Amino acid sequence: MKLDILAGEPWPDYGLVDSGHGRKLERYGTRRFIRPEPQAMWAPADDAWDSDGAFVPGSDEEGGGRWIFHRPVPREGWDLAWNEVRFRAQCTPFRHLGFFPDMAPQWAWMRERLADGAEALNLFGYTGVGTLAMAASGARLVHVDASKKSVEAARANAALSGMADRPIRWLVDDAAKFVAREVRRGRRYDGIILDPPKYGRGPNGEIWRLEEDLPGLITDCRRLLDADSRFLVLTVYAVRMSALAIGELLRQACADLGGTVECGDMAVREEARGLLLPTAIFARWSRT
Repeated sequence: MKLDILAGEPWPDYGLVDSGHGRKLERYGTRRFIRPEPQAMWAPADDAWDSDGAFVPGSDEEGGGRWIFHRPVPREGWDLAWNEVRFRAQCTPFRHLGFFPDMAPQWAWMRERLADGAEALNLFGYTGVGTLAMAASGARLVHVDASKKSVEAARANAALSGMADRPIRWLVDDAAKFVAREVRRGRRYDGIILDPPKYGRGPNGEIWRLEEDLPGLITDCRRLLDADSRFLVLTVYAVRMSALAIGELLRQACADLGGTVECGDMAVREEARGLLLPTAIFARWSRT
């Protein structure tokens, strides 16, 4: 098993401008925002940050807080792009802006491994940027998320990208239940990505707890892969868990498939100094 750092570089519509003292300054198109970042324990390159808004965290540890705006910001959001994919950014109550920019290296890596016409599954697919990144390369996609609002946003992003007619199934469903049904149906996929939350609820009140439910879900995902499959990607945010732990989980689940398992930190490269700000952990199995 290989340990690695997956570093996200700046791209035209996103960049980590500066970071430090528990915060980060990012650009989203022409707008700049300050958000909390506990892992930015160092001093920033510049003490004077100019931003359009800042997220002020609440006193709890469950992601509460509020936005304070220094300049007008469209409540309905504004359009950004990553390569061929266009999508709507928006200041959400959950402190992020409707997508996860540190996933860009994963999007590029996955679509390089999908031949035209291959089929991939995106679990916990959120607003669909990763789904559309793979669809743009000619892959067929199944996009699953428990939130109807997120799936509606994903479909809107597909229309914004000119991909409304691409072969994508948009499903509001509980990820674990959907995968279990796919196993019973004897389905298979060329690639699977899952980005599960620490805690969540399905559309019918199903409870998801990462530490308890992830091993079973990975086992079922493995059953959807075969000798011709290309990858299984897992990303994990905001939990006290090691990349080595999820790497070993994938290594054991995919041992009979051969191939390679790598794991490590995901990070974003700061524009001010080039340092890497860690954001999440990942593990992925692949066959070249």
